Amino acid sequence: MELVYPPVILAAKAMFKTLGLRINVQGAEHIPDRGGAVIACTHHSYLDFIFCGFGAQPAKRLVRFMAKKQVFDHRVSGPLMRGMRHIPVDRSAGKAAYEEAVRQLRRGEVVGVFPEATISRSFTVKELKSGTVRMAAEAGVPILPMAVWGTHRLWTKGRPRNLTKRGIAISIRVGSPFAADEDASLDTSTKQLRGRMQQLLDGIQADYPSKPADGEDPWWVPGHLGGTAPTPEEAAELDNRHREDD
Repeated sequence: MELVYPPVILAAKAMFKTLGLRINVQGAEHIPDRGGAVIACTHHSYLDFIFCGFGAQPAKRLVRFMAKKQVFDHRVSGPLMRGMRHIPVDRSAGKAAYEEAVRQLRRGEVVGVFPEATISRSFTVKELKSGTVRMAAEAGVPILPMAVWGTHRLWTKGRPRNLTKRGIAISIRVGSPFAADEDASLDTSTKQLRGRMQQLLDGIQADYPSKPADGEDPWWVPGHLGGTAPTPEEAAELDNRHREDD
């Protein structure tokens, strides 16, 4: 029985209403109504897990996220994370988290993963870790690429939180499921996943209903679309310089 997750979802929806967020979900029909699956989501904001999970709500699925162990150790977030049966990741000993994720997938759970591992400062898709493809292949479940856009305008790395501005648009798009090619290398399948995630992101960026106002710093728009966000190369340099946890 789920005692913690449903109230948390209701609280999140109340927050969405308070902020007047304009949330648009497309492609939720790709999420299976039963059975295991891995959701592989883009990562631009500290709040992405909330909206990635919201993207599975039309299918009435609860997503078990892999998240850093420190979140589980916190006196407030820890009990909630454990109550929602999310998966703690100790970066110094990641094997246990990987094995738990595979067990949950085999039990028919949907596991949420951010394969870039850290927030993308360039608002493009970074190189992916191969663990997402590996766990899906081992558990014998499909991978669902997902892109979320607009969440970084609320709270992202290197910018102050903005939880007072109302009416920000949040776009969530789920791609069609695919299976890692058993005859291909992990590297090949991971590149395929990255391509699918980038294609989804390109689509929702092109369709996004908001543009920077005249005179506004377009910091939240990627450089290749005319914004002032760091290029992928500049973002990598910033990450190397700061080495902060996400």
